Amino acid sequence: MLTLTNTYARFLQKNPNFFAKENLDLFFQKVLVERNSQLSGYYDLPFAKNEAIFDYLQRNKTFLDSISNVIIIGIGGSSLGTKAIDALLSHQSHRKKIKLRFLEHTDPIIIRKDLQRVKYEDTLFIVISKSGLTIETTSLFKYILARFSLLKKERKKHLLTITDENSPLFKWSKSEEIESVTIKPNIGGRFSVLSAVGLLPLAILGYDIAAILKGASIVSHRFFEECKDNVLKKALFLARNESNYPINVLFSYSSVFRHFNAWYVQLWGESLGKLDMYEQRRGLTPIALIGSIDQHSFLQLIMQGPANKTVTFLSVKNLSQKPLYIPNIRLQGLESTDFVNQTSFNQLLKLQCISTKESIISQNVPVDSILIDSLNEQSVGALVLYYELLTSCVGILLQIDTYNQPGVEFGKKILREKFTHS
Repeated sequence: MLTLTNTYARFLQKNPNFFAKENLDLFFQKVLVERNSQLSGYYDLPFAKNEAIFDYLQRNKTFLDSISNVIIIGIGGSSLGTKAIDALLSHQSHRKKIKLRFLEHTDPIIIRKDLQRVKYEDTLFIVISKSGLTIETTSLFKYILARFSLLKKERKKHLLTITDENSPLFKWSKSEEIESVTIKPNIGGRFSVLSAVGLLPLAILGYDIAAILKGASIVSHRFFEECKDNVLKKALFLARNESNYPINVLFSYSSVFRHFNAWYVQLWGESLGKLDMYEQRRGLTPIALIGSIDQHSFLQLIMQGPANKTVTFLSVKNLSQKPLYIPNIRLQGLESTDFVNQTSFNQLLKLQCISTKESIISQNVPVDSILIDSLNEQSVGALVLYYELLTSCVGILLQIDTYNQPGVEFGKKILREKFTHS
């Protein structure tokens, strides 16, 4: 499902006791304490029954079979995870022919463009917010309500909210007799994709959400029950080398990872950029790249710029069941490119990844790799939980609260004050 490797050998030659068993055991106990404290409910999501999701799907089957658009109104953790998983799995034949759109930007140009041809009759609008008080989401929600007159009794079935239990949005939904599915308050937005926030829209699109959770549960079981230490070792390396390697580059070898990269940047940046318990600024800066495109841009900085980066290569062993081949065509003056003729594009991308990785390793840049056998629900669920666990582990070592976002809340406070005093 996921194959994990790293090239920390050169570092370990100088620090042979860095991954000593007693260090890893002590670290693992800290992770157990956090999980059992219920500080974050995402640890339990791979094993949730999700009765509310399946109940909604069953009760509304006829209506859901009739729609051709799903529009998600939400921002950040309310949209990025769903967008990422759909992009990774949209090649699958059982994905329904429903157009998935996201209203997450308050740019009026984008709002008009995204809603230009939308009719409420064949659309389900899903409002996703933990409280309903996020300004971007609430403002867009109000616009949708007014534009499509969704509070008319016969149109309310076109509206669904996903929110915290007993949140202001849930209470509003109940008062207006709008369908609402809730999540636990201790599940933060950026850790919520394996809850109803992500799973319900994905199920509507036809994905096997049980398989997504199965992949996540396998990673959880290997970590907590079988004590596989891959995640612990990577987290320990990154956190203890925070000052030497403050930048973490995710180099994903397929354009289908573009939205996953955006999810990673939010998860990593918003979770780990914090003041620690001693009021010291901590954090590891995420950079997300797409191979082979960014071999012609950012790679130069990795190769000969400041030696302050680690690089993770993310790739898929089998990207396509139907290979595409480079034709055996000779073009006058371009003969130097003929060495790839009759090669599949999958093989070309694979060798580009390997070549780039070897070139970076030659510059003594710390590298690790994640190889996915094939993109399916189970492997994607595994990948999501792997990154969530890694983020939590690094946060524990940095001695921060991984699950809050006081810097973001400070910006919201200033915005509110500007409107109040204007």
